[in-house]
Amino acid sequence: MRHSEQEKLISGCSVAGIMNESGRKISGEAIIRSIAVMRERSNGLGGGFSAYGIYPKFKNYFAFHMMYDDKKAMADAEGYLKTNYRVVKSEEIPTIEDKSIKNRPLLWRYFVELKDKVKNLYYDLTEEDIVVNDVMKINAEIEGAFVTSSGKNMGIFKGIGYPEDIGRYYKLEEYRAYIWIAHGRFPTNSVGWWGGAHPFGLLNWSVVHNGEISSYGINKRYLENFGYRCSLFTDTEVILYLFDLLVRKHKLPFDIVCKIIDAPLWEEIDRNGDDEERELLKTLRIIYSSALINGPFSIIISDGNIMMGLNDRVKLRPLVSLKDGDTVYMATEECAIREVCKSKKEIYYSKSSEPIIGKLKN
Repeated sequence: MRHSEQEKLISGCSVAGIMNESGRKISGEAIIRSIAVMRERSNGLGGGFSAYGIYPKFKNYFAFHMMYDDKKAMADAEGYLKTNYRVVKSEEIPTIEDKSIKNRPLLWRYFVELKDKVKNLYYDLTEEDIVVNDVMKINAEIEGAFVTSSGKNMGIFKGIGYPEDIGRYYKLEEYRAYIWIAHGRFPTNSVGWWGGAHPFGLLNWSVVHNGEISSYGINKRYLENFGYRCSLFTDTEVILYLFDLLVRKHKLPFDIVCKIIDAPLWEEIDRNGDDEERELLKTLRIIYSSALINGPFSIIISDGNIMMGLNDRVKLRPLVSLKDGDTVYMATEECAIREVCKSKKEIYYSKSSEPIIGKLKN
C-alpha cells in the first residue's frame, strides 16, 4: 500500500455541510458533488444526507422517515404510530432503480401530529419528549423497524453505498434545502448496515462523524440515566443524544456544550489565566464528566437553526470551512468546498476544540 493511500485509510470518513444563513434553498446537486470528490474516503458501506426546509407544506408536522426489513415490521410500526399520532400523509420515499444499491429496505415517510389524548396522558412531558420516547421504543423493540429521522421540515436519506450513489438513488437533486449535510462512511469498528449509515437523526438533530468515540461506554451509561436507548450499533449515536440532552433538555448554549463534550485537559484548565473561565471549566468537567467525548473526531451537527463543525481537542481528524456571503461551507477536505464554491477566499483551518458555526438569520 502506498503511503498516501494509508493516510486516507487512517483518517477515515468524509463529512460535508452547506448552509445558507438567510434561508435560501439550494438543490441537493451541490452537496452530492461536494461529497463525491472525497469518494476515496468511503468504501461503499455507507453514505447519507440530511436536508432542512424540504417539506414546507408539512412544516408543522413531525416527519418520520422509516426503514423496514419487511411488511410485518412495517405493519407493527404503523400500528404503533397510529396509536399515538394522527397521520396526515403516508407515502413511500421516492427512489430510482439502481442495481449498485444492495439489500434495500422498505423506505417510507409519515407526516404526523400527536393526538390530544396522548399529550393529555403525558402532560408532564413536552411533545419533543414524547417523540423521543417513541423513537427509542421503535428502534429498540419493534424488530425490523428503524426511525431514520423524526424532525419537522427536514429529513435524512441514507443507505449502503457510496454517498454520491445514495444521493442519486434518493433523487436529492430534486429537493431544495437551506442546510445540507453529507457523509461518506469507512467503518472500522462497526458493521455496515442501512440504519448504521450516517447521518443519525433525532427530532431536528442530525449529525455526521469521522472518527472513533473511545468513551462510548461511559457516554452510553450516562445517557441511559435520562431515558436514551443506544440500539444502533455505532458510537456516533451518543454524540446525537448528548446534544439533544444538553441543548434541548438542559437548555445549555452551544458554546457551553462544546466546553463539556470537548473539554480541555485538566492541565490546560489549570494554566488558564482567566479565573472566572477556569472555574467555569472546572465546574463543567465535574458536573458533566460522563458527557465528555474522548477519541479522534470531527463532526458536523445541526438542529435546523445552527450548523456547527467541531474537532477533538487534539485535532486528530481534519475539518475545514469557508464563509462566502451568507453561505457557510464545511468539509473534511478543501477540494469538497472548492468543488461547489468559486470564491477566492482562503479556507479556514479551525483549531482543536474550536466550534465553527453557521446560524440561521431571523
